[in-house]
Amino acid sequence: MSRIRIVDLTGSTNSDMLNDATGQEGDWLIARQQDAGRGRQGRTWVSVDGNFFGSTIVDLKPEDPPAQSLSLVAGLALIEAIDIAVPGQALMLKWPNDVLLLGRKLAGILLERQDDRIAAGFGVNLAGPPKLDDRQAAGLNGQIAPDAFAPLLAASFARLINLWRRSDLGLLVQAWLARAHPIGTRLKVHASADSLVAGRFDGLERDGALRLRRDDGSLELVRAGDVEL
Repeated sequence: MSRIRIVDLTGSTNSDMLNDATGQEGDWLIARQQDAGRGRQGRTWVSVDGNFFGSTIVDLKPEDPPAQSLSLVAGLALIEAIDIAVPGQALMLKWPNDVLLLGRKLAGILLERQDDRIAAGFGVNLAGPPKLDDRQAAGLNGQIAPDAFAPLLAASFARLINLWRRSDLGLLVQAWLARAHPIGTRLKVHASADSLVAGRFDGLERDGALRLRRDDGSLELVRAGDVEL
């Protein structure tokens, strides 16, 4: 059973979970405010009152699937929880770790590893979107509070972690693809600040890597980067 702890303010829920030696898999930390939240590639996660900021821990076992495939679990758990909380939204997964609402960023995920522990951090614009310089954001207008959203996400994540460990990883890939941008979607991938690769989405590898079909027909596997649709 998940144990959910809620605090008024912290720096980063991911950091707190990784630094808590007593924390166990299934534990969650939810902060009503973060003042040192992080996004991918060193970005700052902007804290807005009423939005969701929470993290959990996964303890890796020798027989577990590849750790990078946890991004599939996290994305599916998050979009499922939003579906349950606020049904009928036009949601889509964007590789590697974003949930879009009508093409705008609604939520993001940050996975951070320390030895055999991975912190999975989630940020969801439940109340309203922050102002971002590099992309458009969306919000859910306060239709559910963070305290009420937390157990929905915890339940979805626990169920999908169990499937990740016990079922064919290809089934999770197919489930992720069913909620994502279609095969053939034109993409630009920023692998780093000075690296840009363009092509068409060709699905995912079993470990969650993106398959990018270059214009010359060659296939490139992308394991880290930002995607622009």
